[in-house]
Amino acid sequence: MTTSRPRRAAVLGHPVAHSLSPVLHRSAYAALGLDGWTYGTEDVTAEELPAFVAAMDESWCGLSLTMPLKHAVMPLLDSIDPLAEVVGAVNTLLPVANVRVGANTDVHGIVSALGEGLDGRTARSVTVLGAGATAASTLAALGELGCTTPSVLVRSLARTGDLRAAATRMGVSPTFDRLDRAVELMQSSDIVISTLPGAAADGIAAELGGASGPHTPAIDGLLLDVVYEPRPTALSAAWARRGGATVAGERMLLHQAAEQVRLMTGHAAPLAAMDAALSSALAA
Repeated sequence: MTTSRPRRAAVLGHPVAHSLSPVLHRSAYAALGLDGWTYGTEDVTAEELPAFVAAMDESWCGLSLTMPLKHAVMPLLDSIDPLAEVVGAVNTLLPVANVRVGANTDVHGIVSALGEGLDGRTARSVTVLGAGATAASTLAALGELGCTTPSVLVRSLARTGDLRAAATRMGVSPTFDRLDRAVELMQSSDIVISTLPGAAADGIAAELGGASGPHTPAIDGLLLDVVYEPRPTALSAAWARRGGATVAGERMLLHQAAEQVRLMTGHAAPLAAMDAALSSALAA
């Protein structure tokens, strides 16, 4: 969808004030010469989302959706991209000719972020922490990379129904276990992806650090922690101290936003400009 007419977009979520999406999208608009295009933040709950979507007019080019809206938006859409349908999570709403289309760019973001860190590494054993919408996107990304039998560690096995159904649709066959086995399984994994929110992995980080010692073997795997604040996260820091390689969560953020820019503007995303703006914002 390419147009020279000024358009607007926004990231929606609750809470959302912390989002770096405006930095990424605004830098893309500037680099692309899209004068008058705007990108804002809107604190919207799942209950408020239907009214917000219903009020959108032709001035909108799209919405970025974060928690808790990735599932809540799906009944409000006229069409859902096949990938988003399979994953069961939408992080992008595109109004196309009065049709509300849902897409998922998180999968693209995860694949691209992992690609930066793998650098020829093997990916036979994979551990995923968490069972939410980002975990579903992670399983789809792993499927694209040929990793179809990951271990998924969760707080409650009784609450994995949606993720199990999504995995079946993707052709991925994960094994499920409890988070209290995280350190044990992480240390022997080629790739670990944490989709846990905020400080939820800090206890695992402390246990991982406590498991180290002069005779403890170094970790040889790659960790992607999708959380990007603080930098580094406690989990990433503990992993690196054990010798493991890390990919910071902002790399996923960058690449998923770049795909959103492409979908919303019709232009290839100016990745270098977006990367520079993100680095400056994080440094500040």
